[in-house]
Amino acid sequence: MQFLKTFWPLSFKVRKKDVTSLVVQIIIAVVVCAVVGVVIGLLAKIPILGVLFGIVGSLVGLYGLIDIVLCVLVFLDLLK
Repeated sequence: MQFLKTFWPLSFKVRKKDVTSLVVQIIIAVVVCAVVGVVIGLLAKIPILGVLFGIVGSLVGLYGLIDIVLCVLVFLDLLK
């Protein structure tokens, strides 16, 4: 569990049964992923580095998805 708290600290700021904290954390995750996605989308047009930026973009999207899932699990009190 400490591993999850180290890499996804914002997910554990959600309080159980508090919808406001859940919505705020999900909005933060979506906005960050969207902004980083746009920047990486622009940088992916560089011919040689495009593949590298594509991989980084995929990892950022995966990080955001895991963050949202962990937020919901903490909200439902399935993770301590």
